Amino acid sequence: MRTSLLQKYNVPGPRYTSYPTVPYWEEALFTTKEWKESIQQSFRESNRTEGISLYIHLPFCESMCTFCGCNKRITKNHEVESPYIEAVLQEWSMYCALFDDRPQIKEIHLGGGTPTFFSVNQLEKLITGLFKTADRAADFDFSFEGHPNNTSRAHLQKLYELGFRRVSFGVQDYSPKVQEAIHRIQPFHNVAKVTFWAREIGYTSIGHDLIFGLPFQVLDDVIDTIEKTKSLAPDRLAFYSYAHVPWIKGNGQRGFKDQDVPKDEVKRELYEVGKELLFENDYHEIGMDHFALKTDSLYKAFQNKKLHRNFMGYSHSKTQLMIGLGVSSISDSWYGFAQNMKTIETYYHAINQNELPILRGHQLTDEDLIIRKHILNLMCQFETSWANKELYFDEIPEVLSQLKEMEQDGLVLYMKQGIQVTEKGKPYVRNICMAFDLRLKRKAPETELFSMTI
Repeated sequence: MRTSLLQKYNVPGPRYTSYPTVPYWEEALFTTKEWKESIQQSFRESNRTEGISLYIHLPFCESMCTFCGCNKRITKNHEVESPYIEAVLQEWSMYCALFDDRPQIKEIHLGGGTPTFFSVNQLEKLITGLFKTADRAADFDFSFEGHPNNTSRAHLQKLYELGFRRVSFGVQDYSPKVQEAIHRIQPFHNVAKVTFWAREIGYTSIGHDLIFGLPFQVLDDVIDTIEKTKSLAPDRLAFYSYAHVPWIKGNGQRGFKDQDVPKDEVKRELYEVGKELLFENDYHEIGMDHFALKTDSLYKAFQNKKLHRNFMGYSHSKTQLMIGLGVSSISDSWYGFAQNMKTIETYYHAINQNELPILRGHQLTDEDLIIRKHILNLMCQFETSWANKELYFDEIPEVLSQLKEMEQDGLVLYMKQGIQVTEKGKPYVRNICMAFDLRLKRKAPETELFSMTI
């Protein structure tokens, strides 16, 4: 049965960090003027009640990891740090000029690239610069991504002093053969060292990111990686499916051959066995790809139905307004999305012209907002309902018809006015969301846009 389900449902599909997904943004209808207005509306509605979130993209890396799909610039020249931080702070000042009140920052997430490429002094300059024109919300939550090979104790200590309590370390896999293929040589000792430092300093949530389906990865590699991970007892884990999309990532994923990448049943076994090992070690499944101990805030948010998902990933609380700063970052006003320019040169040019460095965007329609809520419910709580008439839309019968085969396969349960994803159906939640994706159904992609769902 597992094989037939894989054959049936392993199709290209979005990961739904947004709805509409980026390929379906109506860029021709987007204007910077409307974007600014939606930012101002969202800020007025939510700043004093929820606060706002900031995602800051720090794109520099010293070497290329071939599994990575993030926007990055490979360099060993650390003179790039200061001008980039200055540009990000200038972008932030442009957003602050739109606000009629002092921003209350609830969340900050530093992503990349490699945030710990930057020196302690430059990171301090960034964070203190933000708060010259903003305040911390009462229940603020700051996090960053750390590379185990270059995260120093000084990084961890200074960011802790600046209010950071969560850190995630990219582990991927401990197999030397896999690490060589993905160009990420990273001994277990390095991961253990930074994990112990973070715990000693006082971080309350330490995460490790693991990936299954990497080139040359076999079942023993996944088992060994999870056994080593268990010994370090991170509070939360991401267990991602490797997205093999060389047509998007170009030469970055050509350090190995297509046949070196596990597929279909072989790849699914890596996930199923890995997931069972996580369950055996008291990790609980939270949304898609994520697991947490009961003591972690992500687990508590899932239990209390407060889990949220946006371009930063899963969060234990919701903010209506998320501003992305830095090259390629995506902002979310709830009513619209805007993505920054993707190259550092064009980003700098816009900043120097005192213009928001926006490349493209999308203003959500009333229909988009309804579908977005359903997809968020499915991705965060594995269920959704249209009992509230505000969440009903005319295509519901069509959606249920499309889901009928999934119901027969035991992946979803029909409720009176809603659906629930079963335990068996959780690995197929992206497929279930696709049944609600009206834009995808109205215009199927003609080229390869998405990774495989399984």
